Amino acid sequence: MRKKDAMFVLGSGSAGRRMVLAQAGLSFDVMPARVDEEVIKERFLAQYAPEALPELADELAAAKALEVSRRSDLPVLGGDQILLLGDELFSKPRDMEEARAHLKRLRGRTHHLISALAVAERGRVIWRHQDRAAMTMRDFSDAFLNAYLEALGEKALSSVGCYQVEGPGIQLFERIDGDYFTIIGLPLLPFLAFLRARGILMA
Repeated sequence: MRKKDAMFVLGSGSAGRRMVLAQAGLSFDVMPARVDEEVIKERFLAQYAPEALPELADELAAAKALEVSRRSDLPVLGGDQILLLGDELFSKPRDMEEARAHLKRLRGRTHHLISALAVAERGRVIWRHQDRAAMTMRDFSDAFLNAYLEALGEKALSSVGCYQVEGPGIQLFERIDGDYFTIIGLPLLPFLAFLRARGILMA
């Protein structure tokens, strides 16, 4: 059921994005997008060179916002995040062994999280934003990796990098360069500025 005071729709089922928006004092509806992300990724990778990979996050965010905007009369916020190690695109691990392999590949190296947002109305994208954060993992031991995955369990499969920096995942890192909200997948300040510019939030 639609909230009477909803300002916009979040076109995502992400609990993390929902938490960030709610904690910012925003009132919104939630309507997860019905898009096949793997099809979008495959089509993008077939069309574009590796240097264009950061734009994949924009493509996914816009696809989600557009799909939901055709079912809503409110502005729809879509968001997505990708992880790049150089020109290598990581996807969420399918099982714990793949999570272990991902963390071994990322260990002692710097990867980038690219977070994109898009707002759509009635089937048209009206706003976009992209930001990135550089994440340098420390050269942790195999013993630490084993203990970390044992403690985290299946939660390791819920994010592409097998970590949540707001929890024990912060122990994986030596250095982080970037906005906190970008790291958790929703660059909040630019979105708040958009809402003020549209008169949705008080200036």
